[in-house]
Amino acid sequence: MAAPGKGTDGANLQSGFNEQMIPKHVNEQHVASFNVVIDHIIGYKKSPRTEPLVIGGVPQMPLSREEIFIKGIFDSCAFKSGASCVVGFALGGVFGLFTAGVDPMSTISPETPSTKMVLREMKNRSLSYGKNFALVGAMFAGTECLVESYRGKTELINGTMSGAIVGGILGVRAGLKAGVFGAAGFALFSTAIDYYMRH
Repeated sequence: MAAPGKGTDGANLQSGFNEQMIPKHVNEQHVASFNVVIDHIIGYKKSPRTEPLVIGGVPQMPLSREEIFIKGIFDSCAFKSGASCVVGFALGGVFGLFTAGVDPMSTISPETPSTKMVLREMKNRSLSYGKNFALVGAMFAGTECLVESYRGKTELINGTMSGAIVGGILGVRAGLKAGVFGAAGFALFSTAIDYYMRH
């Protein structure tokens, strides 16, 4: 009994299969039209997209290489942390000025505070509050960005985890118990603020 090989039956089967795959009544005009379509779709005549892309019902133009580069910088954790540090320092400075104006150091010194003393107190409080706000803002923004990048999700729990980490780090300097309370308090505060901003 002969083993199956490339005999006459196999050749006929292959020939019949090829004949079934070839379209009937194909002429040179059809081939030329097909080549024209291919050239405009994937060939050298393909033109770049100029009309806006519609994503979610809002037309958006495709981003260029420079725009993608700038967007990557703005989305980086280093930029978010630095921006939060600058904004936190500004807010802390304003808050320090407000507290110094409302509650000057007249309760500390028995003598009536002069304008120079009040201005010095406002400066010191502004710098102190600015540094603290900048540190907390940079730590929270950087931690939240790293957690979000690691998990690959933008969820409410990211802020909760970041708040717990930052609160624990800031509170553990005063002891383990203070670190636990700091983590729990900062986590709850971050969750509440994030929930309010999302809704």
